[in-house]
Amino acid sequence: MKPPILILTGYGLNCEAESAHAWRLAGAEPRLVHLNDVLEDPAPLREAAGLMVIGGFSFGDHLGSGLVFANRVRTQLRDELQAFLDRGRIVLGVCNGFQILTKLGLLPGLGGDYFTPTVSLQQNDCGHFQNFWVRLRFEADSPCIFTRGLTQMDLPIRHGEGRVFTASRAVLNKLTRKKLVPCRYADPATGAATQKFPHNPNGSQKAIAGLCDETGRVFGLMPHPEAYLFPENHPRWDFQKVRGELPEHGAGLAFFTNAVDYLNNA
Repeated sequence: MKPPILILTGYGLNCEAESAHAWRLAGAEPRLVHLNDVLEDPAPLREAAGLMVIGGFSFGDHLGSGLVFANRVRTQLRDELQAFLDRGRIVLGVCNGFQILTKLGLLPGLGGDYFTPTVSLQQNDCGHFQNFWVRLRFEADSPCIFTRGLTQMDLPIRHGEGRVFTASRAVLNKLTRKKLVPCRYADPATGAATQKFPHNPNGSQKAIAGLCDETGRVFGLMPHPEAYLFPENHPRWDFQKVRGELPEHGAGLAFFTNAVDYLNNA
């Protein structure tokens, strides 16, 4: 059977079509359900093998990106979500979804505490929204199940609050020591992690582009892998084609196929 993936929708989240298509291409069965329906009846969460919180602008980001959505989930779905994680399920959050996961505390979920936020995503250093492509580098020793086998990748970003920040140096050091930073913004020329704009588009500490929990099953990132499912999505696809380097699929699909492979072999 294809693993069922619950995709939460509603309240300004707007990447459901491409996210659902990514899971289908990877061999999963996406199920789009409005947050209100899950809060009223958590059965879709209980039945799912994975949960995805997608990109967009939930509640207009009026009180801070992802904050209102996270508070609704925490107050009404906490026990169900904890049980979901205890069953070994997987969670993916992209852009606004990543913001929601950090506001909840699911990321980084240090010590298995998934409801005490220790990291936040704050306004870009430049002070305004950014929308372009960046280069990511991946850490081979991370436990993240979504990034297994990945080395470097171009992906689009589109956010105004993507700067990973923690007021605690101890937390930042723990993230590094426990290998909970699966991907970082990189200089395209050298492949090295960078703090320099525009390669690091938001000033994120330690060039952090994404985080995972200690199990590797909960993962969030600011760039949009669901927006790079086809080779023609890449801004330089025509050059790749001329050089004979055009891939069969967009590189972003790898996150989803890794997740489905994990679920099928768990």
